[in-house]
Amino acid sequence: MIADEDMKPITVCPGVPKVYPSADHVFNGIPIPKPCRVASFSPEEWESFTEEWAISLTDSYARVRRFGGSGDQGIDIVGFTTDTMWGGGWDNYQCKRYNNPLCPGDIWVEIGKIIYYSYEGEYPPPRKYYFVAPKGVGTTLQKLLGNPEKLKEQAEAKWKDNCQDKITTTVSIPLEGKLLDWFNEFDFSIFSEKSVLELIDSHAKTRYHSVRFGGGLPPRPEVTPPPQEHHAEESGYIQQLFDAYSEHKGITINDISEIPSSLNQDCLLQRERFYHAESLRNFARDTVPDGTFNSLQKEVFHGVIDICNNAHTDGLARMRATVTQSANISISSNPLASVVQVQDRQGICHQLANEYKLVWVHKNGEVQDDITIQ
Repeated sequence: MIADEDMKPITVCPGVPKVYPSADHVFNGIPIPKPCRVASFSPEEWESFTEEWAISLTDSYARVRRFGGSGDQGIDIVGFTTDTMWGGGWDNYQCKRYNNPLCPGDIWVEIGKIIYYSYEGEYPPPRKYYFVAPKGVGTTLQKLLGNPEKLKEQAEAKWKDNCQDKITTTVSIPLEGKLLDWFNEFDFSIFSEKSVLELIDSHAKTRYHSVRFGGGLPPRPEVTPPPQEHHAEESGYIQQLFDAYSEHKGITINDISEIPSSLNQDCLLQRERFYHAESLRNFARDTVPDGTFNSLQKEVFHGVIDICNNAHTDGLARMRATVTQSANISISSNPLASVVQVQDRQGICHQLANEYKLVWVHKNGEVQDDITIQ
């Protein structure tokens, strides 16, 4: 018999609590904690992760831009406080991807760049300048960043060896004359750091988090029922319903009040489906990367277009056959798959009809065979 104490905990990575093996671990492996996963990011992935995080700071920034790469002049991820960009305040998030926590020697040239290029008028000095590193910032550097006067003193002492010939390869930049005056007036309290845990915690609130780290999507909010009066943004698919009902009944319908009582329930049902899909669109906007919902719409379109283009007795029969087909489409590869309901797929047909990418009443025998879903 094996005693409980014989079950030894497993260390996933340093600094993370140990876990005990379970049946789930046998099938899926031990989940890698987010700080450990972040530590394995390439420099490109680390910049992308930081950019995703900064984009979520909508209360702080009007725009976020990424400038990393050769010739970036010492700026990586920039948050602008106004749409005028450099004309307003801005913060810089300097991404440093090293195998060890940052130390003072890793930052002198970055400080030199921000001082030199702001002196040259390439941009105004930032409000804040944060170092962000997947392995974090070492104790020595943390203390130094908390003491602006000492940071300034050491930056001046290290300039010749770390900045003078390393800020740019085209010219040597001694710290003297007007540049020295600019250096002495520069506010060294802007330099600080953001911890990995701070970034991960805020990143969890972005639409990129589930795709990057897994763990599933949050629950969808309850779908708001359609209002009694349809809105202007519904006019396309509503008009198409009128066309389908008109052809089916052999009458002209141009208003909801003119719909025969036998079709009132159908009209309400189609509008509920449209609102379901609109709710999913809004949910996707906040929880998954841009383009995910458009990709879902494209899948639905290609899954129903042949049915829509088939011969049908009238527009209502075409609409019903198309909507029925949409419920049978497999969308398992889309990031939204776990939260998509039948009503969403059906409602997407009406979203496509709203933009006349699906048409229920074909004029003069025309069919939709040249539509591109962006």
